[in-house]
Amino acid sequence: MNTLSMLPIPLLQWYREHARDLPWRRTPDPYRVWVSEIMLQQTRVAAVLGYFARFMAAFPTIQDLADAPEDVLMKQWQGLGYYSRARNLQKAARQIMDEHGGVFPTDYPAIRALAGIGDYTAAAIASICFGQPVPAVDGNLLRVAARVLADDTDITTTQGKRHFTQALQAVIPVDFPGQFNQAMMDLGATVCLPNGVPLCDECPAADFCLAKAQGVTQDLPTRPAKKPRRIEERVVFLLFHAGKIALRRRPSKGLLAGLWEYPNELAPAEEALSQWGLADQLAGKPEFAGTGKHIFTHVEWRMTAQRAELRSPALPEGWVWADRAALEHTYALPSALAPFRSAAEEGLL
Repeated sequence: MNTLSMLPIPLLQWYREHARDLPWRRTPDPYRVWVSEIMLQQTRVAAVLGYFARFMAAFPTIQDLADAPEDVLMKQWQGLGYYSRARNLQKAARQIMDEHGGVFPTDYPAIRALAGIGDYTAAAIASICFGQPVPAVDGNLLRVAARVLADDTDITTTQGKRHFTQALQAVIPVDFPGQFNQAMMDLGATVCLPNGVPLCDECPAADFCLAKAQGVTQDLPTRPAKKPRRIEERVVFLLFHAGKIALRRRPSKGLLAGLWEYPNELAPAEEALSQWGLADQLAGKPEFAGTGKHIFTHVEWRMTAQRAELRSPALPEGWVWADRAALEHTYALPSALAPFRSAAEEGLL
């Protein structure tokens, strides 16, 4: 017997008692569910709660999101990371306005066709908001399924994901697909844990989980070892004039695309000021202003900051001067540069 088929009834009973009280669950509004699911990609629930509330206050409707200036959108997203998610949210909002008359589409294929929405997010929205029996297969569902079945299929491959999706599709209850998906998410997040020892004694699948019976819960799911991240040593320049700090916008494509930043280059960056035409404007020798580290998915920045005053307001084309208010309300800076926020604010008016 497929042990996964034994899961829905005890899982749904468990969910009635243990469901997390999350703001986007209080009403099955597709806009709110969509925004929450995009925010939750690569981001913990606790970190998303405040952002979600502020985002919905700033953009209460799909129309508001579609019409928002990009810098305003980026400022609302500042600190969440993976900024392409915000841009795709806006692209999809404009699709909904242009192609669906401002009404969120109700079927899985149409939802899946929106910008930035993959199989998982489309399934989550379709099941939670529109009652369509489609498993929302993310890391939580993959982990639970792999352990209940004691299945060592590699979850990172296309074939592996398809394998587990088919297994979950066969057991998702047609009357309660949204509750099933959310229950699996909660079970994976709070009981069938990804790191450390899973809380098997609290699990509704404990009596029939094959991984528990075989003592292999911490060996599953199967995934290949991660490749080591590339290390980049960078020099960050905090350049001041008349109580303002110099910012430049990152390229429109690539890492942190389109965000504003304190100018920085790969170490040792000895010629950077000259290449920017700023070396002759220095009011004194640059001073050490701290260190910082930030880990992206595939690269780690190890940064050293230098602080310098400039005698002239002239800057390279496209750069801007920002005072304290502009830095707070106008320009979205990546969290990668957060280690230097205090040093930057010391020189601002």
